[in-house]
Amino acid sequence: MESKTGSYASIDEYIALFPKDIQKKLEELRATIKAAAPDAKEKISYQMPTFDLYGNLVHFAAHKNHIGFYPTPSGIDAFKNELSVYEGAKGSVQFPLDKPLPLKLIRKIVKFRVAENVEKAEIKSSRKNR
Repeated sequence: MESKTGSYASIDEYIALFPKDIQKKLEELRATIKAAAPDAKEKISYQMPTFDLYGNLVHFAAHKNHIGFYPTPSGIDAFKNELSVYEGAKGSVQFPLDKPLPLKLIRKIVKFRVAENVEKAEIKSSRKNR
């Protein structure tokens, strides 16, 4: 399976492009993110499903052999020990398609990112009100 590129108007459209087994994993990931960040808005950014809360929160994308999860470098760094069993880079981690998604870990990372974005928004707001 190749990563799908193109233009999609919604996360539903993006997920529908993939085979049923991959759709199931993407929907699990989406539901986990929604539960951890209920106030975040869904959008497509950088041609990937994205959750936004005072700025980009996390992105994800299906690839040939993995699902990429992009919680920014700070999200990776804060959980580097737990993520060390996965391939990844500065701002991303690769979850193999042939293994279950680490949903509890994903939930923790998303909650970390929510707190981070809320704190940044509050700092920004307090500077404006000076």
